[in-house]
Amino acid sequence: MRLFTVDAFTDTAFHGNPAAVCLLESAASDTWMQSVAAEMRLSETAFLLGNSLRWFTPAVEVSLCGHATLATAHVLYSTGAANGEIQFATKGGILTVNRSTDGLISMDFPAKEVTPATVPDGLEKALGAAVAGVGRSELDLLVELESEEAVRSLDPDITALETVDARGIIVTAQATVPATGSPAAPADATSAAPDTVRYDYVSRFFAPRVGVPEDPVTGSAHCALAPFWAARLGRASLVGAQLSARGGLVRTTARGDRVDLAGRAVTVVSGELLVNP
Repeated sequence: MRLFTVDAFTDTAFHGNPAAVCLLESAASDTWMQSVAAEMRLSETAFLLGNSLRWFTPAVEVSLCGHATLATAHVLYSTGAANGEIQFATKGGILTVNRSTDGLISMDFPAKEVTPATVPDGLEKALGAAVAGVGRSELDLLVELESEEAVRSLDPDITALETVDARGIIVTAQATVPATGSPAAPADATSAAPDTVRYDYVSRFFAPRVGVPEDPVTGSAHCALAPFWAARLGRASLVGAQLSARGGLVRTTARGDRVDLAGRAVTVVSGELLVNP
């Protein structure tokens, strides 16, 4: 069966977030899919059978994943297996994906409301930074820091973060020089390094509880970041820069209980998986 590695939320190889995409030819057991994901050792491996899409980290199955959905759609579009709208049936609901004429892939995801929360004991020590505010979404803990530089220079204690009761920890701040007006960034923003384009907010994402110490670019985290920053900045359409070592950009549009996540992707590896379910 076909197996791909795709860098998502970038159009430059070895940037963005790599995901494995496995095009299943028949049903596979959870144990087998988990074993493949552990073998691939990427933050997520996507498994597609028909229109049914599932995602596994090296340690567990997850209910929502943005970059591996983008990677899967990119594989279908780039191989000619799909043209036009795609609907994936997932544990996170029906996810609709479209591709524009310039190749930008847009995904319709559920928005995740962030409600104020108290700072968990030991969080500031684990992060090594002062916390300006904390909120919780359905999935993650959202931690606001004072500045973009504080997010960029963060060097957390990953073992200590593993004790925080959340799928992951989103660390975020407003951009030092936020984009203003409309559009918020150049049309090709997702093809450039974060330091060379205009963006509205920054983030990093740590999820050691699910086997991902730091995720390079996290689509599902932007389901919470998009409405959070749209409310703060007064604009529905924004650009977020995830400041991991690889870096990546996510275009977001908040639409009530839904959010559009858009980006590009690059196929790095195309091959065949020789071990059948």
